[in-house]
Amino acid sequence: MVLALYKQNHIEAWQASGLSQRDYCRQHGLNAKTFANWLRIYRSSRMNAKVPMLIPVTIKREVSSTESLYLRGSNGHTLQLPANVSLQWLGELLKCLD
Repeated sequence: MVLALYKQNHIEAWQASGLSQRDYCRQHGLNAKTFANWLRIYRSSRMNAKVPMLIPVTIKREVSSTESLYLRGSNGHTLQLPANVSLQWLGELLKCLD
């Protein structure tokens, strides 16, 4: 089941608002139980959608005595791998991070 665009817009506006569901519904004249149902459908449809996500990473070779490959994500996490890691394995790993 897919939600109508105006329902999705309300959900996204609520998420950006920082308000509780109840307070957002009160401010916008929405029924809290109806809104909770929209949210359940929205989350379910997003979980079932197999939309590939791109995760920005920077691959930069650094000179080190251990000859490692460092993958730095946009969230600040760094993954250290052996420099001779299989590219096929690395590709599978990145797919799992979706």
